[in-house]
Amino acid sequence: MADLPKHDIADLSLAAAGRKRIDWAERAMPVLRQIKERFEKEQPFAGARIAACMHVTTETANLMRALVAGGAEVHLCASNPLSTQDDTAASLVADFGVNVYARNAVDRDGYYAHINAALDCQPHYVFDDGCDLVNTLHTTRTELLPGILAGCEETTTGVIRLKQMAKDGALKFPMIAVNDTDTKHMFDNRYGTGQSTLDAIFRATNTLLAGKTVVVAGYGYCGKGVSDRSRGMGANVVVTEIDPTKALDAKMQGLTVLPMAEAARVGDIFITVTGNRDVLRAEHFEVMKDGAIFCNSGHFDIEIDVAWLEANAVEKREKIRHQTDEYVLADGRRLLLLAEGRLVNLGAAEGHPAAVMDMSFADQALTAEWLVKAHADLAPGVHDVPEFIDKEVASVKLASMDVSIDTLTPAQEEYLNSWEHGS
Repeated sequence: MADLPKHDIADLSLAAAGRKRIDWAERAMPVLRQIKERFEKEQPFAGARIAACMHVTTETANLMRALVAGGAEVHLCASNPLSTQDDTAASLVADFGVNVYARNAVDRDGYYAHINAALDCQPHYVFDDGCDLVNTLHTTRTELLPGILAGCEETTTGVIRLKQMAKDGALKFPMIAVNDTDTKHMFDNRYGTGQSTLDAIFRATNTLLAGKTVVVAGYGYCGKGVSDRSRGMGANVVVTEIDPTKALDAKMQGLTVLPMAEAARVGDIFITVTGNRDVLRAEHFEVMKDGAIFCNSGHFDIEIDVAWLEANAVEKREKIRHQTDEYVLADGRRLLLLAEGRLVNLGAAEGHPAAVMDMSFADQALTAEWLVKAHADLAPGVHDVPEFIDKEVASVKLASMDVSIDTLTPAQEEYLNSWEHGS
């Protein structure tokens, strides 16, 4: 027991079950597996300490395995209390040498205690999922800033926060927006969020989507994925947006576009995917149908005004089904909140399929490797992932799927790189 990595987890005896699930996920992650095998030989992270604040799932576990294989000392905490898989956390500690500070359903104080425990390693690099770890570094753990070389952020919400920090001159080291790579946001956000969000709704409510009106708040990549999958299940999809271009895109896809004030009256199921706060609030709850279901697949638990529900419901029936709380209003209407307003696809289901996370975490692993050499040339701020990393991940993923594509002929290459050819 004394030889185990540092940890604060729920139950170490769950390690055997967690190991089976981690190995199962690895089967669907051939790109990351190839990267791990190369890392074992080349040891790109020898001597490096990495603090990661991420969803503690089987897919994340395989990213941690790759970093450890490459020589890193890894300290992992959870970016969302409800997404932590306690058996996965146990296996990471017992089987793979990862320092883990994560327990499912830990309270806010415990959440930040775990972030601070991960930061106690005095990391050289940070991996963040929502910017809470980076925010902590810049507010209460500023003594560690001189030792931070660089980091990665994998979520839309986190990138938004980082860009605001950079705009204000507050960000003290370079952060790479892994979220903005094509192989991340086009696939993870669209296909991963689309499938896993509906999976969570089904597990929590066993509702029939066909014939229902599903209101999707936000038509970015996540919103597109949720809308596509909902429509494929036979739902009538209504989109709410603040961006006129995205609203126009939704309209031209054949979807109904309404302000939330109107959509709230007709929706049966509401899914927020905006990254903003108070998307569903008092004036919307007051006109919703009896039995309306709502959940969040954005990031933080602020997209739905849960505090209003807590203050104004005359009765709350907790966990009437898996991760489903019922709020009864004074007029008798019952509103159903899933996963406490936190990320529903991880709070009520297992998150994205491993095959999708294979690309996202391959981006993370290769970006981290690149940062070991490139960090000294990067100014504090938010930077894009080099295009060659994105293309490499896509190429290896295609090869793993036995898909071949064309290559340019010399004449085509010359034509594309010349301005002298006329029409």
